[in-house]
Amino acid sequence: MKIRSEFLPFSRPSIGESEISKVVACLKSGWITTGAQAKEFEDKFCTLTSAKQAIALNSATAGMHITLSALNIGAGDEIITPSLTFASTVNMIALRGATPVFVDVDYGTLNINAQLIEEAITPRTKAIIPVHFAGAPVDMDKINLLAAKYNLTVIEDAAHAVGTYYKGISAGGFGNPAIFSFHPIKNITTGEGGMITISDALLGKKIRLLRFHGIERDAWKRYGKGGNPAYDIAEPGYKYNLPDLLAALGLAQFERWPELNRRRTHLAKFYNERLAGISGIDLPQIPDYEHTHAWHLYIIKVLALNRDDFMNKLAEYNIGYGLHFPPAHLLTYVQENYLAEIGPLPETLRAADKIISLPLFPDMQDVDVQYVCEAIKEIVNHGR
Repeated sequence: MKIRSEFLPFSRPSIGESEISKVVACLKSGWITTGAQAKEFEDKFCTLTSAKQAIALNSATAGMHITLSALNIGAGDEIITPSLTFASTVNMIALRGATPVFVDVDYGTLNINAQLIEEAITPRTKAIIPVHFAGAPVDMDKINLLAAKYNLTVIEDAAHAVGTYYKGISAGGFGNPAIFSFHPIKNITTGEGGMITISDALLGKKIRLLRFHGIERDAWKRYGKGGNPAYDIAEPGYKYNLPDLLAALGLAQFERWPELNRRRTHLAKFYNERLAGISGIDLPQIPDYEHTHAWHLYIIKVLALNRDDFMNKLAEYNIGYGLHFPPAHLLTYVQENYLAEIGPLPETLRAADKIISLPLFPDMQDVDVQYVCEAIKEIVNHGR
């Protein structure tokens, strides 16, 4: 096949005139830090998830940090999470002085295996952080039942899950704290940003205080018409607020998420059709319970040849790719500090050196998917 001249990136945000207009209007308004735009963005997520509160942040990592902080997670506490997740989750657990306890995943979906969680629970366990991996929901019924049985907090890692539903309920809609990400590769973006949805009023109030120095009133309430710029701090906090300039982009993106997700779903189905029957790769599987997949990522597992060789070949065909994720339990600092707590994770390891994320973003054309699939067929056939 003829190699394309233009590089096909792994991901690219879909930015149109509505996003540009919204951001320009914010710039012209004279108010670009956290204000009315961020509040409206929060309200949109309450509507989407049915959560009682939504708290906009400058990153999902910030959301994980202040959620763990608000829950008083610290030394001696254990947090259950999959190893197959982005390092920031484990970083935040470690930085709070707690211990990550890893549970294996299902090889097909790459979601945490909910059936294995109970055996990992000890008297020191304080929370479970499941990941709605690649846009497919975890088995929330099983996880919530376990959490109730052992009086644990569930923190949904919903970084991949704008538009993900489990049995008709949106990610973030189960009453637990849930953390969304708006990084540029995500289903909607604010450039950088995150959101916590939560229904516990007291925990939500504490998180909101921690978001901005411990100050109860946001700047727009203190410096707007009739506001009082005085403040008090009962507990020190961080500076994790989302500026209006980024929230404006998020609002325009939010209006388009159904359209963007429909396109992702179409492309994922197109991949499935064109890659079916090619030996030497495993295609992504989906959960067997009722759900709506957001198709944040399309991840295959390469069996026919070494993954590094496969990635090099994709680069020769001018195709980008991603790796989601290097298992956290293999990271140097985890090995050095938590080795005793790392149990066998056979399915994680089975998938670890085979997974690769193929290009998937709304502005891709069907012909782009066709090109990637034809390239993979050639690469796999020549690699055997």
